[in-house]
Amino acid sequence: MRPVRPFHRLRPDLSSLRWKIAALAAATACLVVAAVGVLVHMWTARDIRYRAEDQAFNAVYSAMDVYRRTGTLVDNAELDPAELPAALRHPATGDRHTAYDGRVDGNLGPSIWAAQRTGGPDSPVLAVQINMSSELYDLRRLDVTMAVASLVALAAAVPLTVYGAGLLARRLRQVAETAGRISAGDLDARTGPTKGRDEVADIATTVDRMADSLGHLLHTERRFTADVAHELRTPIGGLLAAADLLPAGETEDLLRARVRDLRGLVEDLLEISRLDAGAERPVHARVPLGAVVTEAVARTGLDTGITVAEAEAAQSVETDPRRLERIVSNLVVNAHRHGGTPVKVTVEGRTVVVRDHGTGFPKELLLHGPRRFQTGAKERGTGHGLGLTIALGQARLLGAELRLDNAPDGGAVATLHLPA
Repeated sequence: MRPVRPFHRLRPDLSSLRWKIAALAAATACLVVAAVGVLVHMWTARDIRYRAEDQAFNAVYSAMDVYRRTGTLVDNAELDPAELPAALRHPATGDRHTAYDGRVDGNLGPSIWAAQRTGGPDSPVLAVQINMSSELYDLRRLDVTMAVASLVALAAAVPLTVYGAGLLARRLRQVAETAGRISAGDLDARTGPTKGRDEVADIATTVDRMADSLGHLLHTERRFTADVAHELRTPIGGLLAAADLLPAGETEDLLRARVRDLRGLVEDLLEISRLDAGAERPVHARVPLGAVVTEAVARTGLDTGITVAEAEAAQSVETDPRRLERIVSNLVVNAHRHGGTPVKVTVEGRTVVVRDHGTGFPKELLLHGPRRFQTGAKERGTGHGLGLTIALGQARLLGAELRLDNAPDGGAVATLHLPA
C-alpha cells in the first residue's frame, strides 16, 4: 500500500518559481490570444462589410440598368423605400452611394444599402438592401471557434510550461541545497555537472568553484594553525623550564602564570586542529554521569554549585569520559570567566545544565554560534574564545547536543544532552 502524502504537500506552492513562470506564460498566452482574436475579428468584420458594399454597389448598378431599359424593378430593388437611411434619401444625381444600417428588424439584421437617383434632382431614388445576417452569424461562429481553440491551446500549454519550469526549478533547488550545505559547513558538497549549458549550469559551476576555493582556504588556515601551535610547544616548554630556575617571588609567579596561559592556548589550538581534521576518535566506556560531572567541576577549582538528583546519582552513560570532562570544564570555566556568579551545574537523566547569572550570551553568538577568537559582547570579558568552540566540537564528536540559550530571568544557560 502506497503511503499517503500529507495534504499540505499536495497543495502547490504558488510562491515557487515553477508556478510564477507558469502564471507568466499563461498571462502572456492570454494576451496573445486576445490580441490575435481581436485582430481577426476586426479584419473579418471589415472584410464582410467591404464585400457587402461591393455587392450592394453592383446590385444597384444592375437594377438601374434594368429599370432604365424596361422601366421595371428587379426583385431586390425599391423606389424610395421607407427604411432607406437618411444619408441616402438625397443622393447626387447620377452617383451611386452606400450606407450601413445597423438596425435589426425582425429576422433582418444589419445591412448595407446602395442608392442612386433614377433621373433628375426630383426623380425617385432606386435602392437595394444587402442583408449581412448570415455573414455576421459566421463571424460569431468564428469568434466562438477561436475562443474554444484558444482555451484548448492554453490548457495544453500551461502543463507543458509547468513541467518545463519544474525542470528549471529543480536544477535551481539543487544548487540552492548545495549552497545551503556549504554554508552549514559541509565544504565537500558539490552540485556536479548539470544538464544544459545555460545560466543555471553557470551558477552551479560557480558554486562548486566557490566551495573548492573555500575548502582550500580553510585547509590552509587549519594547516597553518596546527603547524604554528605545534611549533610553539617546544619553546613554551623551554619557557616553563626556565621559569623553574628563577628565584621564587612575584616575578616568577607572574611569568609562570603567563607561560601557563600561553601553553593552554597552544593546546586549545592543537585540539581544534585535530577536531577540524577529523583526527579525533572517542573511546567509549560506561561511566556514572553524576560522578564524572562532579569530578570535572572539582578539577576546575572554581566555586561552582552542583546538583545531582538522587535518582540520577547512579545513572550510567556510555561515552568518552575524558571528552565529557573536557566539555563540562570548558562550560564551567566559560561561565565563571564571561558570566556572573553563582554558577550552577545540574545533572538530570542524560542532561547536564551549566548556568551562570551574568549578562547572558550575546545575540550574535546565539544566532551564528561561537566563533574562534571572539568572546561576543564586551561586558562578558576578554579571552581567546576557544572554550565554547572546543566544547561544541567535542560534543559533536560524542554525538551529543550542546544548546546555548539565555534564561528568562537573566544569565547564560548551556545544555548538554548525551545520546542514548
